[in-house]
Amino acid sequence: MTALFPGAKTRGKGSVPAFVFDGVCHLFNFDKKNALGGPGEMFDEHLYAFHMFMTREGERILSREEFFKEWSVDEIAEMVFEQSDTDMIVAQPLPLTDLFHDGLSPWEKCAQMAAKHPDKAVWWGSVNPLEGKKAIDLMTKQVEEYGAKGFKFYNVRYDYGQPFPWRMDDPRVAFPIFEHAQKLGINLIGVHKGVPLGPQPIEHTRTFDMDGAAANFPDINFVIFHVGLPWLDETLWQIIRFPNLYASIAATVNFISRQPRVFAEIMGKLMWWAGEDKILFGGESPIWHPQWALEEFWNFQLPEDIVAERGYPQLTEQAKRKILGENLLRLHGMDVEKTKKKFGY
Repeated sequence: MTALFPGAKTRGKGSVPAFVFDGVCHLFNFDKKNALGGPGEMFDEHLYAFHMFMTREGERILSREEFFKEWSVDEIAEMVFEQSDTDMIVAQPLPLTDLFHDGLSPWEKCAQMAAKHPDKAVWWGSVNPLEGKKAIDLMTKQVEEYGAKGFKFYNVRYDYGQPFPWRMDDPRVAFPIFEHAQKLGINLIGVHKGVPLGPQPIEHTRTFDMDGAAANFPDINFVIFHVGLPWLDETLWQIIRFPNLYASIAATVNFISRQPRVFAEIMGKLMWWAGEDKILFGGESPIWHPQWALEEFWNFQLPEDIVAERGYPQLTEQAKRKILGENLLRLHGMDVEKTKKKFGY
């Protein structure tokens, strides 16, 4: 891994003097043989395009050969723990077995990451709710045998040449899954929203089903990944009404360098509507190396003209510390001050 990023920093309290709990770290298998035909390859290519066009200028852009491979647990661990200011991660699986042989980020490897780095990594389970009892049984296995701390879902499946969507407010498909999560002692559920990839129709990534999930399961905290882009305003109208809805800036924070004004508008709205307690950081490694986005975010300020014109709250150091890690610790039921102290903060 070091060879891919020769300029990467040595782990330590460097340019980001804050506790960092990265909520989105994938154990990707980008080997082209893993893709199930054209739809899977299209999904892969979209992620590589994100890597190329949203990486900070001057940073290392991986070649196709370097990117399209099966990333190992050790490579990802070195990237996030040794080459960045990241303290903890959530190893996030992807259940895209309709597009990839192993789902793209297999849950088994995520569990392996947490087992290998128990003080630095937790992992969330993931299943396909359309599989009914099979999904329920796999949830039980992931929690009781492997220690999953939450669940991550995708609303769009793709099979037999067409999309198979399901909604977070569906009482037949989604609600049994949420009920079973609660029986297993899990009250933290995230869902990919917006950011349509591959052949997924954009309409099936909309966020309009989140209020139904939040209203019917008030004891579950739901994380809307990617702040639902391009449905940001719709997402915010829901977050402000339901205390159990949260926004992850994964794959959003990476606008910060190439499109700083765009990112400023997104963050300004999030701060005004959602507030600093309901925003979570996500680095999306290894699509991007996490360090440059951490550095950019720690040094980022909303432009004064936007603050003055729109009345947005400024990104204070207190807000950044919450977003970078403290909020996610709290959602996992972890003692914020004790955990930070353990890591030297």
